[in-house]
Amino acid sequence: MSALPFDGHAIAPETQAFLASTHQLLIGGAWVEGSGELAVTDPATGLELTRVQTGGAAEVDRAVIAARRAFDGPWSRMTVAERTALMHRLARIMEQHATLLTQLDILDNGMPGFIAGLTTANCVEMIDYYAGAIMRIEGTTTAPPRHIATETEALTYTLREPVGVVGQIVPWNVPLSTAILKLAPALAAGCTVILKPSEETPLSVLALGQMVLDAGFPAGVVNIVNGLGAEAGAAIAAHPGIDKVSFTGSTATGRRIVSAALGNLKKVSLELGGKSPVVIMPDADLSLAIPGVAMATFFLQGQNCMAGTRIFAHADIHDELVAGLAAFAGAMTLGHGLDPATMQGPMISDAHTAKVMGYIEGARESGATLVAGGARLDRPGNFVQPTIYTDCRPDMALVREEIFGPVMAVDPGTGATDG
Repeated sequence: MSALPFDGHAIAPETQAFLASTHQLLIGGAWVEGSGELAVTDPATGLELTRVQTGGAAEVDRAVIAARRAFDGPWSRMTVAERTALMHRLARIMEQHATLLTQLDILDNGMPGFIAGLTTANCVEMIDYYAGAIMRIEGTTTAPPRHIATETEALTYTLREPVGVVGQIVPWNVPLSTAILKLAPALAAGCTVILKPSEETPLSVLALGQMVLDAGFPAGVVNIVNGLGAEAGAAIAAHPGIDKVSFTGSTATGRRIVSAALGNLKKVSLELGGKSPVVIMPDADLSLAIPGVAMATFFLQGQNCMAGTRIFAHADIHDELVAGLAAFAGAMTLGHGLDPATMQGPMISDAHTAKVMGYIEGARESGATLVAGGARLDRPGNFVQPTIYTDCRPDMALVREEIFGPVMAVDPGTGATDG
């Protein structure tokens, strides 16, 4: 394994110790060996951070057995007050190790530090929120009409019950935050969980796994199976012992998960891609709109399903808006997330960088006008300049498809001064 380079920026001793440790699978309340191994790299430098053990169908099966045992046993017998206390305890442990969680997402994902710090704090808040929500899970009782023929009455009521064993497949773009968004409500509802972090960014989820153990959750309530999507992810989607699967990622993978889930008609929740529009009207305050529109696209390197990448600008303010956006993009600092000055970090991988650059080059070939960026930086890591195109037509891939990168398409619109 290579030495650990962070562009001259120090990391906490706890983070250094975590990277140097062995990373296994969490199944049935214990760290166990996997059947494979993957290297985890720093996308800002391209160099190896650590290695994690991985699993496939066999390890998923073991995790399902452990999760079912916990669901049928100690977890279902806990009172709501006991589950609430456990989740609050987990939140306090996460607070104590906030630097570790933040730095792992920076190193593993490449996100700027100001984003990673905010998401870690938000994750603690989400755990506390759902811990309180446990106390508010309740059914309803309604008074039905009497049966006309017999004049008898009936009791009609609803009771909210946990789904059961839940498989949760986490994306790489906001690893810890998305994991908590899935994990916290599932635990609050009384479910047990099998988490599969992305093979690109498993580290903060693995650190979270140890915190779950330290908080005292019963064995098997939370299981973590690292692995490739085509192996561990596919096994989770198809497993007959899993009652629900929650997936965040690409639309193509979402379709495969729906097909795989048909085997036992498991419930499915999907959060897939998007191509969000931003509309700027002629009375907009451009001093506020320009940074807001720019960051809507370039936030998190554009690797965000909510990124506002289609900009519809009224003709009256189009040219001034574009000039301001180009200036903003040109002034953005690209660098390692550990550098406090960094506004935009790297793409997640070489392969994803190539995909984003393909869209950038394709837009130029399609006749769009490049006004900012448009290049991969000639330096270590996967850095793509914040890029802006104008003269974009609705038929262009730049406008129609999710790029998942820092690429903006501006439409001059058809507005007129008197319109």
